[in-house]
Amino acid sequence: MHKQIFVNLPVRDLARSRAFFASLGFEFNPQFSNDDAACMIIGENIYAMLLVERFFQTFTDKPVANARETTEVLTCLSCESREEVDALVAKALAAGGRAPNPKQDHGFMYGHGFEDLDGHVWELSRMDMSQVPADIASQG
Repeated sequence: MHKQIFVNLPVRDLARSRAFFASLGFEFNPQFSNDDAACMIIGENIYAMLLVERFFQTFTDKPVANARETTEVLTCLSCESREEVDALVAKALAAGGRAPNPKQDHGFMYGHGFEDLDGHVWELSRMDMSQVPADIASQG
């Protein structure tokens, strides 16, 4: 059996969050979506569960972080190309997200990112493994 990962994120307005991520090209699994949750398909065996805050709170006794004020997680997604990185950031900005940092180009690695409507940070990265410098490759 392949491992799966489900990143659970609290959202204030589920309909707005669904529309935001749909505008970036993401699809949702209706089997695991309802008025309290939307299962966003990121890739094979990788999902983000967008959970209405009050529902998210039922899974923990700790306070729910306000991602606009604190950073609870940095979610990094790999991309097939630099163009895909730039296109996703452009779509996120057009849909109401924001880019908290400038793009970074390290030659072998290119990245940029955005904050979604709730302030969650999504980093996007394209890495050319054939171009990784030897001193970095030997650290792993």
